[in-house]
Amino acid sequence: MTRLFEYLPRIIWPAIVATLKMLSASLIIGTLVGFVIAISLVLTNPSGLSPNRLIYRFLNGMVDAIRSFPAIILIVALTPLTRFIIGTSVGWIAAVVPLSIAAFPAIARLIEHSLLEVDKSVILAAKSFGASNQQIIFKVMFVEATPSIVSNMTFASIQLLANTTLAGAVGAGGLGAVALTYGYQRFDDAMMYAIVVILSVMVLSLQFLGRAIYRILK
Repeated sequence: MTRLFEYLPRIIWPAIVATLKMLSASLIIGTLVGFVIAISLVLTNPSGLSPNRLIYRFLNGMVDAIRSFPAIILIVALTPLTRFIIGTSVGWIAAVVPLSIAAFPAIARLIEHSLLEVDKSVILAAKSFGASNQQIIFKVMFVEATPSIVSNMTFASIQLLANTTLAGAVGAGGLGAVALTYGYQRFDDAMMYAIVVILSVMVLSLQFLGRAIYRILK
């Protein structure tokens, strides 16, 4: 236990900061890209506001293809791309590239499903008043779907947090690397359980924040 307290300022705290940086940066980038793709999927799907079979099939296929890869394999497979963009494949900044690519298809699909759950009668009513596609998307569908989007984004954030720990196993740093290096390889049970507790607190915090925002918006 004494050793654990010695590790706290030197190893554990920097790992927490690195994990939060990976999570925040990947979530922001993944959400921005996923947001654009989700809108495109909603607009171009066969029953959408502006159907386009070619664009829809391409985007839908891309989302499904990337989502089919296990996160750890995708992270490793994207190592050359990460080196090309960042200049290195080691560290939390480098990890943002594969984590963002792993995140945006799932986020796009979740936002798409939230938007498609909006009552069709509300959309038809907006059309009858002469609303444009842009107005229907942003002033009708997103307003109606906001609570659902918040709930789905909470789920996506927790999944992304899990992916950051996987990235730690291949040089990203963070809590995953600490758990692997100090907890598993050095057989330090106290360190391993400490990381488990910290990750559990992070997950519970994300759930609490997501539920609080959901209740406010609902």
